[in-house]
Amino acid sequence: MEGAGYRVVFEKGGVYLHTSAKKHQDPDSLIAGVIRVVEKDNDVLLHWAPVEEAGDSTQIFFSKKDPSGGDSCPSEEEPTFDPGYEPDWAVISTVRPRPRHSEPTRGAEPSSPRGSWAFSVSLGELKSIRRSKPGLSWAYLVLVTQAGGSLPALHFHRGGTRALLRVLSRYLLLASSPQDSRLYLVFPHDSSALSNSFHHLQLFDQDSSNVVSRFLQDPYSTTFSSFSRVTNFFRGALQPHPEGASPDLPPAPDDEPEPGFEVISCVELGPRPAVERAPPVTEEEWARHVGPEGRLQQVPELKARIFSGGLSPSLRREAWKFLLGYLSWEGSAEEHKAHVRKKTDEYFRMKLQWKSVSPEQERRNSLLHGYRSLIERDVSRTDRTNKFYEGPENPGLGLLNDILLTYCMYHFDLGYVQGMSDLLSPILYVTQNEVDAFWCFCGFMELVHRNFEESQETMKRQLGQLLLLLRVLDPPLCDFLDAQDSGSLCFCFRWLLIWFKREFPFPDVLRLWEVLWTGLPGPNLHLLVACAILDMERDTLMLSGFGSNEILKHINELTMKLSVEDVLTRAEALYRQLTACRELPHNVQEVLGLAPPAEPQSPSPPASPLPLSPARAPPAPPPPADTVQQPDSSLEILPEEEEEESADS
Repeated sequence: MEGAGYRVVFEKGGVYLHTSAKKHQDPDSLIAGVIRVVEKDNDVLLHWAPVEEAGDSTQIFFSKKDPSGGDSCPSEEEPTFDPGYEPDWAVISTVRPRPRHSEPTRGAEPSSPRGSWAFSVSLGELKSIRRSKPGLSWAYLVLVTQAGGSLPALHFHRGGTRALLRVLSRYLLLASSPQDSRLYLVFPHDSSALSNSFHHLQLFDQDSSNVVSRFLQDPYSTTFSSFSRVTNFFRGALQPHPEGASPDLPPAPDDEPEPGFEVISCVELGPRPAVERAPPVTEEEWARHVGPEGRLQQVPELKARIFSGGLSPSLRREAWKFLLGYLSWEGSAEEHKAHVRKKTDEYFRMKLQWKSVSPEQERRNSLLHGYRSLIERDVSRTDRTNKFYEGPENPGLGLLNDILLTYCMYHFDLGYVQGMSDLLSPILYVTQNEVDAFWCFCGFMELVHRNFEESQETMKRQLGQLLLLLRVLDPPLCDFLDAQDSGSLCFCFRWLLIWFKREFPFPDVLRLWEVLWTGLPGPNLHLLVACAILDMERDTLMLSGFGSNEILKHINELTMKLSVEDVLTRAEALYRQLTACRELPHNVQEVLGLAPPAEPQSPSPPASPLPLSPARAPPAPPPPADTVQQPDSSLEILPEEEEEESADS
């Protein structure tokens, strides 16, 4: 759509302003409108107007599917309003933008009260853009101007947020925060601050001209793959400087950049080192570490050997008790015997708590009854192809059942959540003892129990940390996944939830877990294992032209086809490659355990796990931005990642 002196490059209907935060709104509080991006007189404007102010109906929607994100046929019914987000973003901003005169449209009614909400703002006046939380009935965007005011929140009832952001990226640099994926800082392409920063970057980096060249050719993708090479210096250069202040100096305290931003991306990683795995620790080698009174000696060296080679199968029954904290590395043989006697008594006291509940009592204890039902169902299908658990009356299944019910007595707040049987099964298989298996399982759960909490905060944090590592290791792969609406890495959710239990053959899981339990070389080796798998599959993913559904399907089809030794070798190589980098961002160092975590700005006590409904499935993978997903009740595969909005498909 073009007119004298202006051209509409993007148009999207079904974009509403909500003037009330009430769940059931009066229709008058929802103002339907059209959002447009307009090129006019060497400027680019973002314009919103109510439907009655936006021109006739033929101009509200594209007549056919347009690559910039238009809809061919808008939905006839609007969904029921369900805000589900923070009150400060729920309604029209009280800070109104400066009125601007935009191109007149046909059918305008100046006397209409809704017409007063229309606004038009130059893209050069934008400072930041915030997206809505995932899982809402519809997505919204909040745009903040350089003057500090917020434009009215734009609610996209028919989709289109991603399409609009793609169009804006033609004219702006959108820098995403690693800590807050919902927030973008906005910079113009021709910013003098950018030019100044690149000039200084050349002083630090011989190859910076390549960065500048890629920036000019493809600013949007280069933002995500190379933007952070300038790190804090680049951030400082982008801040407005007080009059008379030198742009080379750090910003004054009042001009500190927004918290949470450590721009990361294309740090210069050195070559990936070659890594060779060692043979497993044998019984003879283990015996050489047993000193007087049965105390283990040179424990750090022993752990390092387990990390580099794993354990011989005959050693696992004893060694896993140490790796999982059931037995102390420093204890003597007599101390271990006394500890086992004490823990055996403790276990059977807890087991008696649920064993002594009569059927009549259980009918009045819905929580226990729910746990029992869920455990029986999960145990009946756990590792049934393994000879240790096959057959209808297998005694191993009874032990799984009893141990998991006793764990509910041990950890009342958490109880049982689907997926825990997957973690217990290999432990019982190795120890072949009810009491030993229970306490080893408790040790494992100390590492991963927060994965199963209802808030999902730990799972979300781990996915964020995984994305952080992958962004440093392989920016092009991240860009590809972003372009295919898979940048949230939700297809890795099951990997992290139950530590790859369903991705490798059973013997390989035993090897993988004992290596991870050493805690070497850092606290999050499981994240590097995930990076290693993605690194092994990157060419298949990127050269195949896969979309989001194909990516999910391909990842699920890797099950039982991966070699644990190859994955561990690559994971260790990735770790060495990262730790050899002198420019590694601080938040990446934190993930790798190379730096202490930064002090939180507003410390709060750690959240205790909430009591869970016994019928609750494991935490569902956090949906990609603006996506609603159903819980993964079976854990067999993750739910397919649906497009955020049908308009963007």
